[in-house]
Amino acid sequence: MNKNLLIPIAIVIAGIFIAIAVYLVGGQTPAVNTNTQNQTANGNIVVRPVSASEHILGNPNAPIKMIDYSDTECPFCKQFHTTLKEIYQTYATSGEVAWVYRDFPLPIHTKAEHEAEALECAADLGGNQTFWNYLDEIFAITPSDDGLDPAQLPIIAKDVGLDVTAFNACLASGKEAPKVQADVNDATAAGGTGTPYTVFVTPKGNIANTNGAIPYSAVQNYIQIIQSNL
Repeated sequence: MNKNLLIPIAIVIAGIFIAIAVYLVGGQTPAVNTNTQNQTANGNIVVRPVSASEHILGNPNAPIKMIDYSDTECPFCKQFHTTLKEIYQTYATSGEVAWVYRDFPLPIHTKAEHEAEALECAADLGGNQTFWNYLDEIFAITPSDDGLDPAQLPIIAKDVGLDVTAFNACLASGKEAPKVQADVNDATAAGGTGTPYTVFVTPKGNIANTNGAIPYSAVQNYIQIIQSNL
């Protein structure tokens, strides 16, 4: 064979193998469990039922709820927050998907638990929409990995319309710590070991779980597969 043809042929063959590898690793259809025992192939998942008092963005009666276990100092959570906002906007009109936020501050981020308590204070003092506004602001300004100055927390409170004195009193009291810990316990029981960790639930008990800041297309793929099982 002409030596001049060997290099282009080798490139084509290598490209074929790369394409196959990408398909096998990244192109697989996500597995969705359809039983009512809240189990997946990864083991048992025990998820606290979503209540009306939780942090919900979208239709509280949506057939699909994305439970987002997140850490405000996690850089991947910051990225994934933008993705879930886009997903929410896509399904906001139809009301098919709701976004539920639960605190999952990791031990490696020493400021994350305090920030989670600040979020809960914002919810207590200002309601559900204020909670989401506060969360948006934290992710917008934190450099992640414990980079947010704690002095910014009351400034954010003021920016979202909260009484700063009441906010500071709430945060200093530690009254929200048990609520944050309850979410952490729930995340662990649901199989979470890192953040972001997302569990999709439906009234029929269908559950799928994802780890990491997966892209918009992957989240939408999960939703479409779950919809086909409703």
